[in-house]
Amino acid sequence: MHSVTAFGGPQGHLGMMMKTFVEKRRDVTKEELLEYVSFCQMLPGASSTQTLTLIGYKRGGISLAVATLIIWILPACILMGLLSFVVSKIGTANLQTGLFQFIQPMAIGFLAYAAVKTFGISVNNLITRIIMVSATIFTFFLFKTPWVFPALIILGGIATNFSSNRIPEKEKIRPKQIRWTNIWLFVLIFLVAGYLSETARKQEWQNRKAYNLFENFYRFGSFIFGGGDVLIPMMLDQYVVRPTAPKFANGSQNIIKIDKSELLTGAGIVRAIPGPVFSIASYTGGIALKKEGTISQLLGCVIGSVGIFLPSALLVLFFFPVWQNLKKFIVVYRALEGINAVVVGLISGSTLFLLKDISLLGFDGVALLNIAVIAGTFLILKFSKIPAPVIVLFCLLLGFIC
Repeated sequence: MHSVTAFGGPQGHLGMMMKTFVEKRRDVTKEELLEYVSFCQMLPGASSTQTLTLIGYKRGGISLAVATLIIWILPACILMGLLSFVVSKIGTANLQTGLFQFIQPMAIGFLAYAAVKTFGISVNNLITRIIMVSATIFTFFLFKTPWVFPALIILGGIATNFSSNRIPEKEKIRPKQIRWTNIWLFVLIFLVAGYLSETARKQEWQNRKAYNLFENFYRFGSFIFGGGDVLIPMMLDQYVVRPTAPKFANGSQNIIKIDKSELLTGAGIVRAIPGPVFSIASYTGGIALKKEGTISQLLGCVIGSVGIFLPSALLVLFFFPVWQNLKKFIVVYRALEGINAVVVGLISGSTLFLLKDISLLGFDGVALLNIAVIAGTFLILKFSKIPAPVIVLFCLLLGFIC
């Protein structure tokens, strides 16, 4: 249910996770969810996907973590993959997205709710207040800078180590088994994908685009900090700008080249569907191989989906047990206070950043509806037991009517 109703990107997803998995289902506590979010912000890849994977890991180990990952990404990847076929058939000009016009205001309401809930947990003294305010300011002004999130988290962890108040309980944290297979598999796939991609390029293999595509997305998923706001510009550079470079002027038919309008259409639509923003890889993979035939286009959708999400899963499932073991050390334990305060700042800063792109001051019908959706979403989440999917359906209906 979360997979098909979690609109609004990673910011909106956090508010829905708080409502669904903390308050309704009680799969994790508020503190655990905040820790998962903090930890995933320090890793490259899809942070909301990694957070949900950890919820599954906590409840049922590796098997449930993998099942959670698949269930979470599947609806979005299918929708975006289908979109690549639609765009191939009818073009970008004929797509209408008015149905989703109130999704971003709704996501802001969810995000504001998450900010209020996490504030009461993590901000309770002078240093955490200073850290939160600083993180809010830096997030607002540097929201699209890839390294701002991990950098703030590291600085927040350092700041609270100047206090000697927090001492970990020795019996609180049990050693976690580290699965070295995950990190070795991650490295092996990275090396093999790079070798095959480069060999296919040099030798002009007939199906080299498929090898290149997997290497591209696996590399993106391995190194991207900042989520979809960083992934989309990287894809624009890889598939729109680079193919026009002088060294490709000989007109090689095996260069992956995508029309800018097609890629930007996918970038717009992905924010209006439920699920992870990284599912745009499914769309891009399909568009990249559309000229090779229907089967190849379908293969491109699969390659994009697997390539972008696989490194995120391998990294989070390897490093989380390492992180759990490190928490028994005083330095890391004290750092958690600052890290959690930074996360509250990230949420608050993201709320303000998204607000600036919403029409609120026009004093027209759209502005008033945006304000009503934001306030209504927040109030319903805070003071009622109405499920999050109902709010989503109402906002979609409102967009359809208006």
